[in-house]
This record gives sequence, structure tokens and C-alpha cells, in this order.
Amino acid sequence: MKVRETALPGVLILEPRVFGDSRGFFIETFQTERYAELGITQPFVQDNHSRSARGVLRGLHFQRNRPQGKLVRVSRGCVFDVVLDINPDSPTCGQHASAILSDDNHLQMWVPPGYAHGFCVLSEIADFEYKCTDFYQPQDEGGVLWNDPALAIDWPVSDPKLSDKDRQNPRLQALLEGGQC
Repeated sequence: MKVRETALPGVLILEPRVFGDSRGFFIETFQTERYAELGITQPFVQDNHSRSARGVLRGLHFQRNRPQGKLVRVSRGCVFDVVLDINPDSPTCGQHASAILSDDNHLQMWVPPGYAHGFCVLSEIADFEYKCTDFYQPQDEGGVLWNDPALAIDWPVSDPKLSDKDRQNPRLQALLEGGQC
């Protein structure tokens, strides 16, 4: 497996080995010992799968009191994936890392607990799958406005399809000032 570190502490882009032939391919998407060698040691407690159409943007989401680590990948289609540092004590607070994840490149992103995460769909349809280190808690969820100018995220969409909740997310500075991260 190839591993690329990002500018954000602990955030990794992973490229698992793909074994392909005329029949198709085989890929190991998770193996406890191999991922532990990379520092991904928390147990996963929940797997999720979402399907979204072109132009959908989900995020930037986080959980306040029970942050989730996420191992994310795309099993069908292509997305622009973003991880945002929202830790007010971090020297990289407000900075982000991004990558194109697709069924062609098989890349994964490791999002440690305590970061906000989001993605937008670049293909006609995308199946987005992720393993979580803690359970989803609806009363604990938070979000950062996707197009907050202070973040300088170069999203490849200008008018995404958003949920009402994501449309209402506050800017990062408002969250930090309110002690909500």
C-alpha cells in the first residue's frame, strides 16, 4: 500500500494494492494489522454507504463530543473529498486537505477524529463508503459552511445540490468563537 501524508496531522491518502486481470480486480479495503501499522488503531463500529448524483455536496460535517474517525472510499464514480482541521488549538486550524477519490484510482482517505469532512460528486452517480470509529449521534453533529471564503477550498462546483442543513451551516470563525468545535 502506498501512503501519502497531507499537510494536516494524521490525515492520510491511502492507495491499496489492486490485483487485476481479465476477470476484473481484487482489492483489500481494510485489514486491521496493516492499517494499525499506519497508526489507524481505533476499532471501527459502523459502516455507511451513500449514493449521490452529480453536483451533490455533503458536508463539511463533524461530531462535537464523540468525534468520528472515518476511513472513506468511493466504490462507484468520482468525488472531490475534503478534510478540514477545526481544532482551535491546532496550528493547522482552518486548513484543509483534498483528493479525488474514484472507482478508478481506488484511493482512500483517513480522516482522524476531530476533523470536519465533506465531498462533492463529480461523476453521474457516486457510491461513497466509509467506516467510522464511533456511532453517529444526531444531537452531536455539527457542520461548517462549505463555501466559507476563509477556508479557500477550491470546490469543483459553484452551485452544488445541498441539504437544507448544509446550506445553513455557519462559517468556521463563528463556530470557533462560539466554542462549538
